[in-house]
Amino acid sequence: MIKLYGLRMSNYYSLTKALLIEKGIEFEEVKAPPSQEEDYLSRSPMGKMPSIEVDGQYLSESIAIFNYLEALKPGLLPDDPFSAAKAMELACHLKLDIELVARRCLPELLFNKPVSDETKKEVRRDLGKGSKAVERLIVCDPYIRGSEITVADFYAYYCLGLASQLAKIAEVDLLGDSPKLVSLLERLAQHPSIAQVTAEAAGQP
Repeated sequence: MIKLYGLRMSNYYSLTKALLIEKGIEFEEVKAPPSQEEDYLSRSPMGKMPSIEVDGQYLSESIAIFNYLEALKPGLLPDDPFSAAKAMELACHLKLDIELVARRCLPELLFNKPVSDETKKEVRRDLGKGSKAVERLIVCDPYIRGSEITVADFYAYYCLGLASQLAKIAEVDLLGDSPKLVSLLERLAQHPSIAQVTAEAAGQP
């Protein structure tokens, strides 16, 4: 059985959990806060969440974990190789050019440590570029890349949800100019695997 390490508060932990549920893969959750201790780094070399254990071997980084899960049980990438690559391209932009940019404001959101005006200016600039990149790639008919749900939808839900909160600190309305994405996120919130993760997280002490 796969073991999933991390905490439910992590958006990438929740994303990975939703992927496991979506694919019907049996797994066990192991509560493991991020750490720089050696035993943790043996599972996740940067000490981040999440990581998984498979037969005594460890794997970290959500995209790498997804690639492994997709190899086990295909279904969240189109059969056409180029279409599959386009879904992964969009997932990468959502992670790298939206969520990780907005994450620069995390200290102010979580720890009440003010972010500098210079950082906020950089976030506004880089989110503008990232948002334009994402808009060029989305379809939202009804899913983000077309008629079938893909891994890019999961990245949209778990990246944009947090990023939109963080962006407000930099005075950016991340979703204000994209009603298609707002509607998409509302639909995805009702998707069974995502709804289950949300419900279980809400019940967590």
